[in-house]
Amino acid sequence: MSRRVRPTLRLRLTLLNGVLLVGAGAILVLLAWLLVRDALRPTDELLPGTTVLLSDGGRMDAAEWQRRLVDAASGELLAKGLVALLAISVVGVAGAYAVAGRALRPLHQVTATAQRLGEATLDQRIGYSGADDEVAELAKTFDAMLDRIASAFEAQKRFVANASHELRTPLAVMRTEIDVTLSDDDADAAEYRRMATVVRDASERANGLVDALLVLARSEAQAGRQLGRRTECDLSAGTANALSAMRREVERIGLRVQTSLESAPVVGDPGLLDRLAGNLIENAVRYNHLHGRLWVRTGTDGERSWLVVGNTGFEVDQADVPGLFEPFRRGGRERTGARGSGLGLSIVRAVCTAHGGTVRVIAQPGGGLEVTVTLPSADAPAVNGAVVIPG
Repeated sequence: MSRRVRPTLRLRLTLLNGVLLVGAGAILVLLAWLLVRDALRPTDELLPGTTVLLSDGGRMDAAEWQRRLVDAASGELLAKGLVALLAISVVGVAGAYAVAGRALRPLHQVTATAQRLGEATLDQRIGYSGADDEVAELAKTFDAMLDRIASAFEAQKRFVANASHELRTPLAVMRTEIDVTLSDDDADAAEYRRMATVVRDASERANGLVDALLVLARSEAQAGRQLGRRTECDLSAGTANALSAMRREVERIGLRVQTSLESAPVVGDPGLLDRLAGNLIENAVRYNHLHGRLWVRTGTDGERSWLVVGNTGFEVDQADVPGLFEPFRRGGRERTGARGSGLGLSIVRAVCTAHGGTVRVIAQPGGGLEVTVTLPSADAPAVNGAVVIPG
């Protein structure tokens, strides 16, 4: 069975060019034929019965002579015009096929590159260096897309590696404690209770990390599309609950807390919004120092509602602020609290993205951060697409 010719773009462009060329040529030949027939009528102004003297000495009626002249000229014009049209069509179609192939060559490079792409070959690019036309724009767009895909793959690899490491640590602690205790024949009830306490703490840390990963995945899954749950709630209420949950830790390290919790109505997932406020408050306490300051404000202007959480602490370079939103990145040194999962600000960004808000982070002079989360008010239309603003 013969293989059917594919209607490729090159073939379609060639056929289109051929049809246009043949059509234009045929119109020109027809116009020339009509013009010649109309122009070769010199006897129309002569009297009937007028004769013309031929080169052989004979005479012929002028009208008959004109008819023969027009027929001969028209026939010769049509014959030579059709031959010229055929030659031009062949040359034009062949030229169009070659030019279309050259113009579409980068598309073949795009196809070949896409076919070769894999996890191990994401560094390959088209690298088009031809004319600055639409094909060049397509090639550059494809290369830029590959850059984004490669970055996403690298980020995913780092995330998986970091998550594996964070989960492996408490599991390793639990296994070590159990093995050491079981291998000690003289271990008493007190030693087993100590081992149980260590295992419980490690399991709580692992459970907290899993919960954080689930919240992060849930938030990112809802980013850019309609939230699965939309309820009118108030950021000030969730913030007050978060402050209450951290009260003992705040008192332990002697923080001075300044609050201004005005109504900040928003529409969204209450669980995610409470986690957003809780993560900001926890980070502000965890990365603070003894007898430091913590300030929290909420409010609205009718169109946007906001939550501001600021804290003193160790110095952070403003250029390093965007990196704090990456998973498992921890800023500064942790002196006042337990080691976190490093997902707090990642969750804040994901929740904010899912609710169409913005996150603004400013490194404070002398140390600490001030994080401002702005979300559409309950009375304003929802807008998807959050932005992280370093400062």
